[in-house]
Parts: sequence; C-alpha cells; structure tokens
Amino acid sequence: MHGEFVSVWRDSWRGVWEPLIYSEGVPADIACELYRALVDAFREKPSWEQLADVVDDPGQSMEAFRSVDPGQFIGERQLVTFFEEAHGILEDLEVEGLSDRYFDLLEQFIATYSLRYDLRSPCVLCPTISGVFSGLVREIKKSAAQDVHLAALLNDLEESVRDLRGDPSAGRIKTSIQKQVNMLEALGRACSGVNSGQLGAMCVQINSWPHPAVRSALSSLYGFASDYPGIRHAGNPGGALREVDMRDLIAVLIIFTGFSPYLRDGFDSNAVYFGS
Repeated sequence: MHGEFVSVWRDSWRGVWEPLIYSEGVPADIACELYRALVDAFREKPSWEQLADVVDDPGQSMEAFRSVDPGQFIGERQLVTFFEEAHGILEDLEVEGLSDRYFDLLEQFIATYSLRYDLRSPCVLCPTISGVFSGLVREIKKSAAQDVHLAALLNDLEESVRDLRGDPSAGRIKTSIQKQVNMLEALGRACSGVNSGQLGAMCVQINSWPHPAVRSALSSLYGFASDYPGIRHAGNPGGALREVDMRDLIAVLIIFTGFSPYLRDGFDSNAVYFGS
C-alpha cells in the first residue's frame, strides 16, 4: 500500500461514505451530487447524456457511486481534489453538522489506513513528510521498472536493509551504504551529459543543481563512502572517528535517497509531493 486514496478507495465506502450518507436528515439525492463531482476524476468520463441519466435518479446515483472501481481514476491527485471538494458539496446541502461529520470521518479514515496526508480545516489534504518520502521511493521504483540494471541494484539495496534485521553489524551496515551508492550511480548514469559511472564525477557532470553547495554535499557524502574503511574501498583508517552503527545507516539512507531527484531527467516532483 502506498498510503494513497486510490489504493483504499473501495474501503472508503464503509469508512466514510456509508456512515455519512445514511446519517439522519441527509437528503436522498446526496449521492447524485457526490457522483457528479467524482466523475471529474475519471480517466474516461461519461457523456453528458449518460451522466444526466445517472444523477437524475438517486438510487442509480447511489449504486454508481458505490461501484466505482479505482482503476477508473486518472490518478491520486484528481481523487484528492474530489475528497476536498466533497466538503463544500456537503455544506451546500445545508444539513446541520453534515460537513463536520464528513471531516471527522475522513480524518479517522486517514488515520486508520495511514494515508500520506494531514487533514486541515476546512478540508485541505496536505502531504506529510513520510508521505513525500514514500512518494520519492515510489518514483525510484518506477524508474527501476524501466531499467533492468537499476532494478537489480535497487533489489540489492532492499535486501541489504532487510538483512540488518538479523544482524545489524557494522559490516552489514557498510554493505548497505555501498549498495546505496551503487543505486545512485545507476540512476545518475542515465542523466543527460553524464558519461562517468562514478558518483563523484557525476556530481560535476550533472546540471540540475540549484546551488554549488548542494552538489558539494553529495560529493562530500560520496567521499565519506569512498574514504571510510570497508565501504567502497580499503579506505583511510585514520579518517574514521568511530565504527558505523544504525544511526549512520538511517541517516545516510535517507540523505542518499533525498538526492535522487537530481540524478534523474524528467523527475516528476509534483507526483512525489501531490501523489501520482
């Protein structure tokens, strides 16, 4: 699960819509208004005539709304827009407390399924830090799905992280950091203007940096991986201040992953932030 509404759309009927629609005092045509708004998120929209046939009949609207398949949606961003706009639709129905009830149900649903959003008043879905990071990892996996070599290196990295569950030793942590560098080099190798296979040289050849200090930061981190004994090379024993431990694995894993947008042409930052 990616923590997105698309992946749990079917569960939203039981978690949000059913308890809302069947609340006391809710008009029978509520599904008509909700379905009319929901079709804006469809990949293939019904004709005006088809839509009119559905929304003119509350029973048909209810069935149509309930039976929408997640595969019909263009993507997460469009579905998020619907969930936000639904609040205004419910306010327009002028049923006391209905929009507040929706807000509470939606907030509970987000918590139950660990979705990648914080819900803010009046009804704004804001991506969380963890949601953005998971979106970034998803984009890397999308790249790997189109590149056999990158996919293999990403799998090696994930295996190395899983191996730490049974043996979080310094040796395995060094191996995992090495796998992280390998994965970044595979990403960067496909960038425009890059002809080197080594991350340090790539930092000079890549032209997507917003400031030299950002480029230097990745270059310095690569220097750590190259100079620290036992990660990429024999290294310099005199340069190590202490043995690596889990805090280094976590910090370096997150930092290296955070640099990946600079190492990919056509990186879709909006998809990472707002959802695919």
